[in-house]
Amino acid sequence: MPWGDVLLTAVAAVSWAYVAMGAVAALGLHLLEADAHARLGPLTAAVVVLAVGGTVRPSGDVSAFGLDGGQARTAVDLAPLGVGLAGALLLAYVFLRSLRRAGTAVGGSELAVRAGAVVLLFAGVTAGLAWAGRDAVTFDGQGISSDGNGDGDGGIRVPGLGSVDVGDLIGGGGGGLRDGLADLVGARASVGFRVDAVPSVLGALLWAAGVLAIALLVGRCPLPGVLGRIHRQIRPAASALVSVALAAVAAGWAAAAYAAVGDEHPRLIAGSTLLGAPNGVWTGVPLGLFVPFDGQAEGALAEAALPDPLGELLRLAADEPVTVARLAGLDGRVWLLAVGAAVLMLHAGVLAAARTPIGAGGVAGFAVRCAVRLGALTALALPLLVWLTRVSVGASLSVLGFDAFGAGIELAGRTGLAAALGALWGAGAGCAGALLVYAAWYRGRGRLTGEPAAVPSGGGPGPKVPGGAPDAAGPGRYGPGGGTPGPYDPAPPYRPPNPGTNPYLRRPTDPR
Repeated sequence: MPWGDVLLTAVAAVSWAYVAMGAVAALGLHLLEADAHARLGPLTAAVVVLAVGGTVRPSGDVSAFGLDGGQARTAVDLAPLGVGLAGALLLAYVFLRSLRRAGTAVGGSELAVRAGAVVLLFAGVTAGLAWAGRDAVTFDGQGISSDGNGDGDGGIRVPGLGSVDVGDLIGGGGGGLRDGLADLVGARASVGFRVDAVPSVLGALLWAAGVLAIALLVGRCPLPGVLGRIHRQIRPAASALVSVALAAVAAGWAAAAYAAVGDEHPRLIAGSTLLGAPNGVWTGVPLGLFVPFDGQAEGALAEAALPDPLGELLRLAADEPVTVARLAGLDGRVWLLAVGAAVLMLHAGVLAAARTPIGAGGVAGFAVRCAVRLGALTALALPLLVWLTRVSVGASLSVLGFDAFGAGIELAGRTGLAAALGALWGAGAGCAGALLVYAAWYRGRGRLTGEPAAVPSGGGPGPKVPGGAPDAAGPGRYGPGGGTPGPYDPAPPYRPPNPGTNPYLRRPTDPR
């Protein structure tokens, strides 16, 4: 066991992942002006822990005229996926690169040790962040004037949400009630937060293990034994789904950049995009594929944090599920969301088919294999997106026993229905992509040779492996039929230079 390489890989992968997550979280919080109300270091640690599946428990009190007469209660169940995505990409990249450098001789025990070292070190660093992620967020109540406005800009300045009017916070009540509340809060309000160590470490263990599992599914790396055979079968569909998911996030970043150009608060849009662009995009994809969401929103937080028409729909009818049809009833442009999601699935089908060998059975067998594999993986991926993008944020403030305001947002998709719809969408996209790829390959081979390409059949000798003999008849590395590799010609596995098998690396004086 190469222990030095194992430890070095674990340190490099975890270090780069946490550096990336810390930089994204700190920059996003700074752009949202959150560092004006609390120290940036503990805030960054808390956001990073939330991004890797940890738990942050806020609690606090309000001091007015020297009396501790208030309690602030907050509950947050929201993962900033923009932060987590940055760490996941670097963690997977460094880990896969270490496997490719190890060559084709990585056994099952060595693979388990390498992955286990990365996961355990990742959890250990998360435990350190649990100690650092505790502080208090404060705001000055003296900025609230008698008419409910703060500094003349419309109310209390909430980080990330802008200015919120006090009258909205107390449910629309005005007059003496609002003025009294403004005088009562007078001095300052403090809401503390701390990271729960045990749930956060367990969440980080599961998060890191999940990232490495997905990386092994989609990466081009040598896997031993049965894992290698399974990997060759499902990698085309898995890599296609990951590719379209990242493409959707890139489209979300581009849309945010376009919106920030003409907006009055570009810093606010940039900070929100850094922290939560995948949250919005990966919520829109299941919605566009007709997965219903259950949710409710109340208070000023709903008006400030949710985009229309979603916020308006949750305020009007919280007892009914959120669907594309109901959203389109408020804004017809929402139907474009369904069109974009369908195009994404078709893109995944084409990518999966282009990376899948045609094998035996002709076009019919090729289409069935692509449909089954992509349908099965989409049935797992779509509920995962629904689970990752759930939102539950609630806040309440009571002063001397009086409930001043309550605000909250809850939004969660139906995972069971998401699995069923994912299987249907994946099967349809896989079949359509296979037909498109086969037609394009058939026409392309006809133009090159002057005659239509022959349909490959099984039983013949397999393709020639670079540096070795042809595969034997029957099942080969290109699929169950052997024969023609199909429209996608996989690159040969990475191997270290070996002068014994490569004559171009031998000198004339070397013994043969």
